[in-house]
Amino acid sequence: MISPYTEKLEAWLRAHRNPVNATAMEAYMKNQFPFLGIKSPERVNLTKQFTKEHGFPKGEEGVRVASELWELPEREFAYTAMLVLMQLRKEADITHVDVLESFIVSKSWWDTVDLIADHLIGYHLQRFPELIPSYVEKWLSSENMWLQRTSILFQLKFKQKTDVSLLFDCIRCLADSKEFFIRKAIGWALREYSKTDAAAVRAFVEQTELSPLSVREALKVIQRNEPLGE
Repeated sequence: MISPYTEKLEAWLRAHRNPVNATAMEAYMKNQFPFLGIKSPERVNLTKQFTKEHGFPKGEEGVRVASELWELPEREFAYTAMLVLMQLRKEADITHVDVLESFIVSKSWWDTVDLIADHLIGYHLQRFPELIPSYVEKWLSSENMWLQRTSILFQLKFKQKTDVSLLFDCIRCLADSKEFFIRKAIGWALREYSKTDAAAVRAFVEQTELSPLSVREALKVIQRNEPLGE
């Protein structure tokens, strides 16, 4: 049975659905999921209004609410579930990584996977770095594209704290992938790290056989920052 909190939040968001917006939003997302038609700024504002009155669910109740929202068909509920998970991340125990992993592999698409990988799993693995070796190895060997993408992207905002050897090893492991979302993730991760160490990224790109897409994405910031004439 669905929790009273989820029931109220679902009704609140459904009351603001916009079929015209929904059609455009569904088309933008390649018709992967149905939408209520609530654009991001309005959805965030509606959620703030709701939580101002009802608060955010905590602990196991929060995980339950996020899971219940995730199971609802319209994509806005998945986005709202991630907001709930964001509220839980500072207090989550070490086993919470398995909850986050379950969201990665369910109803997977870039719009949810990338936020979970970066803002949730990345945050969690910074709190519990002892998890990194076993989970990254598992994700790389999983043959699940979205878990593999997560292994590349979870360090996206680590900057100077990036385990560079691990990042480069993950990329080498997946460099021959034909999947667009893997190739794009490789370029994105390298581009982001180039803001911290451009020389290391340039050397890695020169020494590693990567797809043209990955190389193009990886070098965008470096090339933009080069003096004219180089």
